[in-house]
Amino acid sequence: MSQVLPLSRHADAHERISAATATLVQQLAATAVERDRAGGHAATEREHIRASGLLTLTIPRELGGLGADWPTFFGVLRQLAQADSALAHLFGFHHLQLAGVLLYGNADQQRTLLRRTVDEQLFWGNALNPLDKRAVARDVDGGFVIDGIKSFASGSVGSDQLTISAWHEPTQTALIAALPTRRDGVSVQADWDAFGQRQTDSGNVAFNAVRISHDEVLQAPGVVPGVRATLRSQVAQLIMANLYLGIGLGAFDEARHYTRESSKPWFASGVAQAGDDPFIQHRYGELWLLLRPAIALADAAALRLDQALRQGPALTAAERGEVAIAVAEAKVLSHRAGIEVSSQLFELTGARSTSQRFGLDRFWRNARVHTLHDPVDYKLRDIGRYVLSGQIPEPTAYS
Repeated sequence: MSQVLPLSRHADAHERISAATATLVQQLAATAVERDRAGGHAATEREHIRASGLLTLTIPRELGGLGADWPTFFGVLRQLAQADSALAHLFGFHHLQLAGVLLYGNADQQRTLLRRTVDEQLFWGNALNPLDKRAVARDVDGGFVIDGIKSFASGSVGSDQLTISAWHEPTQTALIAALPTRRDGVSVQADWDAFGQRQTDSGNVAFNAVRISHDEVLQAPGVVPGVRATLRSQVAQLIMANLYLGIGLGAFDEARHYTRESSKPWFASGVAQAGDDPFIQHRYGELWLLLRPAIALADAAALRLDQALRQGPALTAAERGEVAIAVAEAKVLSHRAGIEVSSQLFELTGARSTSQRFGLDRFWRNARVHTLHDPVDYKLRDIGRYVLSGQIPEPTAYS
């Protein structure tokens, strides 16, 4: 097990978080191109994440974590995504599972699971895909038995702990539970083969007569979550927005470096350096203006989400709806920035930049794959309804 940096014991936790993030960014960036090409499981890099101490970033201080606010978390996530969006995805979804424990779990579950996460350096994975109802929960004495399969289980390969959902036929609802990945009957299948986000460990998880006790159930079948608990979907959506934004920023930085150091000016430009070409300058200006509003809206949404989470049970449905709109706005612009910047950069860097040794295509491939998670058109619909009639989005796993 990697030695974890004692971030929470440092006099200035913010500085230590910043330093740990910078170190981790360098570690991920050093091998990002080669690992993207190879795909598979990035065991060494996951250990770098574990050793950074940042797996406890969002765990409250009273439970042994760093107790960072959500804007700090999203800032760290975005920086990691600039270097390696696949490993940033793992990091983000680890913290999404912790958010689920904080939002759905009772005080005993939070204390037990989150203290264990700190003490044992646990890395969480996800098997909670709400649209996949093939994993079914059956009532038994003392709890449930789970059979079936879950797809798109991000971070499941190599994880220590899983958050799962399973469909409960009698109530026509899902239960949500937390259990060790190595529980008898749990089989993680490393069969993720998309052309982007290739190291997100997003295979299938199969359940064969897996027993779940009542005290492992975070949300029981038939239970309607409170308003605050439904903010889990907003944590998830803003994680995605910052992943897309990080991809866009990473692509922009790599393109800018290439233009400065390697690009040849077009013969008709009349300039000695590609960066002095007014058309190149114009296009970089356009790309930057895709990124700047996305940054502003992502940061504003993070603050609004943090404030809503701090309200606790006093949070109203209307206030929750305002968060959902802010997150939808951020996600739409981040989606567009990630796709457009990662695609258009080649028009600015030229034919030589398509060499595999630069790996610049990874930004577009990663953006294209991950932005298909859920349709951005439905975010635009939600925003349109809101501005036309004031209707807020209905809380779902995606809105």
